[in-house]
Amino acid sequence: MNPKRRLGPFLATLLLAAAPSASQAQTEMHFQYGSLTNPFAETSTGTAVLTIQHASFWRFGDNFFFVDVSDDGGNDGFNDKDAYGEWYPNFSLGKLSGSDLGFGPFADFGVFAGIAMGMDANVLQWLPGARISWNLPGFIFLNTDFMMAVDGTDGLDGGSPPEQDSRMVIDINGLLPFNLGSQSFSISGHAEYAVATTNELGSVPASILAQPQLRWDIGGQNGLFIGLEYQYWSNKLGTEVDESVVQLLGVWQF
Repeated sequence: MNPKRRLGPFLATLLLAAAPSASQAQTEMHFQYGSLTNPFAETSTGTAVLTIQHASFWRFGDNFFFVDVSDDGGNDGFNDKDAYGEWYPNFSLGKLSGSDLGFGPFADFGVFAGIAMGMDANVLQWLPGARISWNLPGFIFLNTDFMMAVDGTDGLDGGSPPEQDSRMVIDINGLLPFNLGSQSFSISGHAEYAVATTNELGSVPASILAQPQLRWDIGGQNGLFIGLEYQYWSNKLGTEVDESVVQLLGVWQF
């Protein structure tokens, strides 16, 4: 299970900022490889992650989803050809009201309804929330998302992880492009904080998940990028195990 990636809202916001057309859409294919940690066995194994993500927008907001398929080549019940996905339809309050709500450092405000699903672990979470979009120099976009993670499973009785009480999650995500000579780069990613909560078995500690990406545009109009993603995950998946890993990254944008 790989419940980690919230890069898609960056892409959706980029589409909205760059080309406000109802037909605009963009899809990316990602390949990542790094030594990811199984926090339950406390082992690390080389893991390949293939991701498809899509972003588009419509009259009143934007839409984003992704699916990760992870495989670590082992047979321990963790990241063994596992699939995990999230979907976020966001509604712009500026577009809904027909007014420009931006002022000072604020670009817009929004509300969204998210859902997260994992195959092997039988995970289901509802993720309703609200967004502040910032207007800061150099950034294509910068968002602060406030969401409530609501367990949608039947817990251990239903063959899922222990049923968890709802908890607040705060996520900061953005995209900052820059050039070095004639070469184009970007830094994107997110960092989220999930407050402590409880589940059927007891307490669940607070966690931090940060995933900044550094991309180098090597394809121009062909939409090819290479780079690195750094992942820091404290108390990964409700355990007391911390993860710090650099992953190789390849992206095809079409």
